[in-house]
Amino acid sequence: MADERILVVDDEPGIREMLKEYLAAEGYIIDQAADGIEALELFKKSKYSLVILDIMMPKMDGWTVCREIRKASQTPVIMLSARGEEYDKLFGFELGVDDYMVKPFSPKELLARSKAIIRRSQNAGPGNNKKNNAQFESLKIDFDSRNVTIDNTPVALTPKEYELLRFFAANPNKVFSRQQLLNQVWGYDFYGDFRTVDTHIKMLRESLGQYRRFIVTVWGIGYKFETGEVK
Repeated sequence: MADERILVVDDEPGIREMLKEYLAAEGYIIDQAADGIEALELFKKSKYSLVILDIMMPKMDGWTVCREIRKASQTPVIMLSARGEEYDKLFGFELGVDDYMVKPFSPKELLARSKAIIRRSQNAGPGNNKKNNAQFESLKIDFDSRNVTIDNTPVALTPKEYELLRFFAANPNKVFSRQQLLNQVWGYDFYGDFRTVDTHIKMLRESLGQYRRFIVTVWGIGYKFETGEVK
């Protein structure tokens, strides 16, 4: 953990210092930025395991910062916001945000989510799958490159959509509860927000087009990836 660095971006000094205290106590190296422009300058200079990013900031807002990060990196991002409407969360997830927390938040919960996301990100690299690819009809998933194609046409997925699809593809025809999906895909070891799972299922279905039928809702339980044999 000695070389794991987290970038905390918020225009409120009190929040930055509070997060630094909690995260540094776990051994993380913490950099701080008070606005979006400063955040991007720091991001270009260092390699980060996680970015904790406020939305409403001077000079450049968090949405813009996230877009710029996603142009060149899959570094995990946790978005912080005083706005908790479903629209705002969905917009963040579509930009590629890994998690979304509403202010005021529990610093202990943010710490737990941060550790889980970093752990999941580290375990998601090449070589961590028994197989390096999977195919269901013309839907192909390359675990090494993280590329997904349908009829050889690339499918654009957010990082969390891809992780959800990868987990389903590795466990076809098995039923998982929302809590199990939070544990396996998000890495939460505590009771999470089931709406996060439902939102990402909706997004993934839209991204898969005709193959949305593979993701089946099991009423009263959760979801399963129902398809034929893996090629």
